[in-house]
This record gives sequence, C-alpha cells and structure tokens, in this order.
Amino acid sequence: MITIRRVYQGAVPGCSYSVLVDRLWPRGISKDAAFWDEWNKEITPGKELRQWFHQDKERRWDEFSQYYARELSQKEDELQRLKKLEAQYGHLVLVYAAKDPIHNHALVLKSVLGQMS
Repeated sequence: MITIRRVYQGAVPGCSYSVLVDRLWPRGISKDAAFWDEWNKEITPGKELRQWFHQDKERRWDEFSQYYARELSQKEDELQRLKKLEAQYGHLVLVYAAKDPIHNHALVLKSVLGQMS
C-alpha cells in the first residue's frame, strides 16, 4: 500500500517506511525532528517544471501531472526501488510539504507507482 502524508502531520503510527519526496527541505522542520526514513530528491519534479507549476497550480494541474509523469518515466530504476520498498515493508508513505492536498506532486508519484506491477 502506498499513501501520502503532509510532512507537518507527523509520522504515521505503525508505518514501516516513509520517504520525503521534496527537493527542498521543509520549512520549520529540524533535521532532528525528521521522522522519515529517507529523503529522495531524485524522484521529485525538475526545477523548471516545479517553478512553472507553482505559478498557477490549479490551472496547470492537468498539464503538470502529464509532464511530471513523463519525467518519472525516465527514472525507472528509482521507481522500481520504491516499489521494492513497498513490497518489503507493506506500507510506503510518500511525505511532502506542499500546502495544497489536491494539487501536489506526491499525488502524481503515487499514481505512477500504483500503475506499476
């Protein structure tokens, strides 16, 4: 099972493995307070795509989702590694810092991972 969780919600009780999937360290969170098992910057949207998307998240959501899914298709090794972690631990949590729970890259990443066998 793959779920997503905003970093400011804290750890998921009983969760076996969680991955911070943001390129930037979350504001207001000290390294000592980090509850995730790893920080994966490589799986995040590219800088240009992220900046373009943040200019108008709601209107650009559909296009962003397609562009990011295309970027992810070039990161097959990393996607497979995350799928192996899901299989190994039974529950993978993708941790993100974005304020918007409806328009964020973690949703796209979860969808792409969910479509993999």
